[in-house]
Amino acid sequence: MKKAQVYATHKYARLAPNKVRVVIDLVRGQPVSEALRILKFDKTKAADLLTKVLKSAVANASNNHNLKTENMFVDEVYANGGPMHKRIRIVAKSRTSPILKRTSHIVVGISERGGK
Repeated sequence: MKKAQVYATHKYARLAPNKVRVVIDLVRGQPVSEALRILKFDKTKAADLLTKVLKSAVANASNNHNLKTENMFVDEVYANGGPMHKRIRIVAKSRTSPILKRTSHIVVGISERGGK
């Protein structure tokens, strides 16, 4: 039986959502301890950002909802696109080409597996 789902978000993360989604697929459905272990050995910026959000979600769950850490698992995690910083680049014949610096909104939801 699933109990309350607890969320933590990181808005306006300065990383493209498609880069974050690759790392998200590694931890979806894993227990929290295993997810943190996987992220510890991943050297990408996305793994660092996801680690912070996951630790925040665990702190929210244990402090606000009295969930036990050993029973928590990553139930829902996704990265949506945020606003883009739009820049231009001068190309041939004095024309311009757009540069889109993408941002992400990272959301992590954890739940507690039915235990004692």
